[in-house]
Amino acid sequence: MKAASLAAIALALSSSLACYAESTPQQVWDRLKEGNKRYLAGKSIHPRFDAAKRQQTALNGQKPIATILGCADARVPPEVVFDQGFGDLFVVRVAGNVCAIAELASIEYGVKYVKTPLIVVLGHTQCGAVDGAVSGAALKGSLPKLMALITPTTDKTKKSHPELKGNDLLNAAIEDNVRNSIAEIRKNSPGLTDLVKQKKLLIVGGIRNIEDGTIRWLSN
Repeated sequence: MKAASLAAIALALSSSLACYAESTPQQVWDRLKEGNKRYLAGKSIHPRFDAAKRQQTALNGQKPIATILGCADARVPPEVVFDQGFGDLFVVRVAGNVCAIAELASIEYGVKYVKTPLIVVLGHTQCGAVDGAVSGAALKGSLPKLMALITPTTDKTKKSHPELKGNDLLNAAIEDNVRNSIAEIRKNSPGLTDLVKQKKLLIVGGIRNIEDGTIRWLSN
């Protein structure tokens, strides 16, 4: 890549980073959408493990722009999906993107102490955790405890949509599961809910299609 192109990218990144602290929740959301478009077009500009950025964050601390609650699935890496660099996202990942106490506490830390104005609950198609809850598969170890967090939602999906089967049922359950995690955040964290009411925080949900990479944003 030409030196002029590298300089242009560096300038764009530094300008973007400089205004993150002053960004509104909507502006941060728009940045993530723009990053996803770059990723889909094969035009990602953020280095994943930049030595200079690593040193900067070690010396000056982390300053991510958004908190992401995502699934542990290896096919949904938030930094890559949203074309964000090292230290740009505060990521909480757990199978099924559930929001129990550990996840909620981590999210609260990202918002209250790291000062991110946006929370994204990011699910994805073909989610194995949700599929396990829908099918009632017999699982071993600690997995039944995880299923217990998801099954109430998938049971409601089945009851609300008795006509759905197979992938259609799974896709509906995946969406309901994302919405349930958002509801859990709002219900169990009055502090975050107050920030939403003050328009200092935005909580949004999305579902990444693991086949084509697109993200379908859910209406609030």
